[in-house]
Amino acid sequence: MQYVNSWRAVAAATGAADRSAAEDGVRLAYRGAGLDEPETIVWADSPRAGVEAVEKLIDAGRSVRDEVRTRPWADERRRMYDELGPAGWSALWSATGAQLWETTAALAERIRAGVVADLSESPEDESDVRLVLLDAVLGQHDAAWLAAFDGRGDRLAGPAAVARNAGWWWPYERAVVISERPVSLHRDEAGRLDHGDGPALSYPDGFALHAWRGMPVPAEFLAGLATLTPERIRGEENAELRRVMLEYYGYDRYLTESGAEPVHRDETGILWRIALDGDEDVVMVEVVNSTPEPDGTHRTYWLRVPPRTRTAKEGVAWTFGLDGQAYAPVRQT
Repeated sequence: MQYVNSWRAVAAATGAADRSAAEDGVRLAYRGAGLDEPETIVWADSPRAGVEAVEKLIDAGRSVRDEVRTRPWADERRRMYDELGPAGWSALWSATGAQLWETTAALAERIRAGVVADLSESPEDESDVRLVLLDAVLGQHDAAWLAAFDGRGDRLAGPAAVARNAGWWWPYERAVVISERPVSLHRDEAGRLDHGDGPALSYPDGFALHAWRGMPVPAEFLAGLATLTPERIRGEENAELRRVMLEYYGYDRYLTESGAEPVHRDETGILWRIALDGDEDVVMVEVVNSTPEPDGTHRTYWLRVPPRTRTAKEGVAWTFGLDGQAYAPVRQT
């Protein structure tokens, strides 16, 4: 677990790279692969700038990504598989790399998509950018697989040193381009990019990704969230963006300020329905906590329930994994 936590911190690290330590890691990776150390190391302020720097390299030689990253990884995986057996290897991966894989892989893919979008003015440009990205070693975002091998030998010491100290990097025979790490990273409890007051991910040169609960959104869209009104929300034609607006604004606030009417009441609460053009209805149950707060008041909660819900009791029952007929609490708490 110590390795998982350490590499989780690496994957989420922000702030200036330790350039000297990262460059030492690059040289170690080249020596470990039986290659001459690179003659030139170029730094870039983001993966986007890294692609641009690669495109400007002169006489850099071929990519040596396979030698410094892919083959060592494959060799170590084969060695561990032979040593531990199928069940042992599966258990090791489940306890280490699998803990980080989903969030780091998703983040790396979002960065790739953002770089392609920023640098592509035509389909030909997009193809060229993707080809350059194929040469990249992901540095800190290779944390998942590096966690699986940490403490089990030094074959991957070079790539691991770069990952601990820098972002993405591009290894060629005679030159290397290394990217800085992000200056900021904001994620929700599920590990998805998420920030309502600016970029969810940003780099020193301004390259940034904007997202809400993992969904990419335009920067100008986020800037308008602070001045939302029920009318603005209803007028948004994009169903996904409208859903973001409702989450940010608050379903209960929207119901109150839009003059919505309840569709059902019973002893469990009040059922509300918001009809949205081009999207499924938003249905919520308003319930009052029977246990008083320290000041004697009773807190009101809003529970999002499936659009098919027809009664308040059915909605409350759904939150407990029951159907309406089966939900019959003896005592509310």
